[in-house]
Amino acid sequence: MTVEQFPDRTIEVDGKEYLYFGGTSYLGMATNPDFQKLLYKSINIWGTAYGSSRNSNIKLSIYEKAEALLAKIIGAEAALTVSSGTLAGSLVIDYLAKSHDYFYHYPKTHPAILKNSSLPLFVDGKLHSRLTDDIEESVVIAADTLLSLEVQPTNFYFLDAISPSKQITLLVDESHSLGIVGPRGEGVFGTIHHPKIVQKIMISSLTKAYGCSGGVIAGDKKIIDVIQNDAVFISASGMNPIFLQTFFDAQDLLQNQLNKLRDNLQFLHHDTVLPTLFKYDPDYPVIYCNGNGIFDYLKSKDIIITNFKYPNYDMMMNRIVITANHTPSDLERLKSALMLFQKESKD
Repeated sequence: MTVEQFPDRTIEVDGKEYLYFGGTSYLGMATNPDFQKLLYKSINIWGTAYGSSRNSNIKLSIYEKAEALLAKIIGAEAALTVSSGTLAGSLVIDYLAKSHDYFYHYPKTHPAILKNSSLPLFVDGKLHSRLTDDIEESVVIAADTLLSLEVQPTNFYFLDAISPSKQITLLVDESHSLGIVGPRGEGVFGTIHHPKIVQKIMISSLTKAYGCSGGVIAGDKKIIDVIQNDAVFISASGMNPIFLQTFFDAQDLLQNQLNKLRDNLQFLHHDTVLPTLFKYDPDYPVIYCNGNGIFDYLKSKDIIITNFKYPNYDMMMNRIVITANHTPSDLERLKSALMLFQKESKD
C-alpha cells in the first residue's frame, strides 16, 4: 500500500484513517514538532546538505561534537558517523577483512554486517567446528544485539565454548536497540564483556529511534582512526550535518520521548498477559505474531501493522510497534484487538 504522508500514530490508506502500529520510529521523532523545529534551526546553520569529503580542508565542527557525544552514549572510545547504517557495516567489514580470514555470523544476522564468505556460527545446533579446534587464528563474529523477530537482547553465552586459541573480534548491529534499550537508551554495546573478546565494534542506523538519517560506527579509537582514513570513507560525503546538529541539540527531548515510550509500554502490559500467539517483552516496543491472518484481522479493526517478507526469514513478518506517540486510547484498542484475535482464532 502506498501512502502520501509519513505515518505517525495514524495512517491514511485509500482515504481511510487507521491506527498505525508499524515502522521503526520508536521514539516518534520523525513527526515530533519540537524535533522538527530543531531541524529547521539546524538547516539555518548548515544548509540542506553538505556534499563534501570529511577529509576536506574545510571541516564542520558538528561532526566532532556529535561523534564525541555518540561515543559517550554508546560507551565506546570513539565514534564515526556515515550516511547510513548499511555503509557503516560495509566499511567495518572491509576493514576487518584485511586482517581476518574467517567470519562467522549469528543466525539471522542483518545483511549489513555479513561478509559474503561468512560462515554460520552454529551447524546442526552446535558451534562451527573451526571455532572449537586448537588452531590459533583471529576471527570475526557478527551478530545483531536485537534480532528481527526477537524481543530480548542476544545472549552471547556461546562465547564460553569457543576455543581459547581464537582471537575474537565481535561486530554487533545496534539498529533496533540504540536509543531504546538500557536505562538511558544507550543500547547493549557497553554491557558486552567477555575475556575472549579482543576487540568489539558496533554499527547502527541512526534513523530508527533517533529519527536522523545516517549511521554510526563505534569502538576503539585506533579502529575509528583507520576507518576514517579509508578510501571509501574519504571519497564519500559525510552524514548530513543538519541531523547531527539536531541530534546534539535534542538530548533532553530524546530522553523525554524515551520516558513516554516506557510509560506506554507500562500502560499496555500492566495487568495484561498477551495470548501465547504473541512474542513480546514488556520492556521492548515490538510485538511479533506468527498467527495466520493477523494483518488482515487487525486491518478489519482499523489497525495497520508492519507486514512483509524479511530477506533472511522464511515467513512473513507481522511486526506490531508501539511508539512514544501512541495514546492510552490507541493502546486500549490494540490490546482489545489482540485479545479478540486470539479468541476468534480458537473458535
